[in-house]
Amino acid sequence: MQTVLTILGFAAVVLVLLRLVPVDSEEFHEDPAEADTRRSEVRLIGREAPRYPVDAETMLETLKSIATNSWHVAVAEGSVDEGMITFVARSKLFGFRDFITVKGTDEAGGSKLAVFARPRVNGYDWGANARRLDRWLSELEETLGR
Repeated sequence: MQTVLTILGFAAVVLVLLRLVPVDSEEFHEDPAEADTRRSEVRLIGREAPRYPVDAETMLETLKSIATNSWHVAVAEGSVDEGMITFVARSKLFGFRDFITVKGTDEAGGSKLAVFARPRVNGYDWGANARRLDRWLSELEETLGR
């Protein structure tokens, strides 16, 4: 019984440390096309990047509004004026941090959105980033069209 309690106590300490350890958000604020790949991530760049019939500034401003109105999401680095924003999102169960970097680029007839989403800790995120991005991009498409 004592062994089980020791293991549970150790696991609780690890979870608390992972949740509370400070993060240098600049480390995660990198161009989605140039970022190092990790085991668990979502990346939409190049031809996979969604396009919208508005300029990049309008697209990023709309996405920023959608993202920051989501559960436990805040801007970690960047801005609409910079053309690139990194959001930090906390998981509902344990509060682990995920980082989502978006970059808007103007192109003929509209704009392109490059995206790179990944967990802070290099591990499996159980599809949380993909589901979050699906919601954001669906709402962005409803708002701006495609």
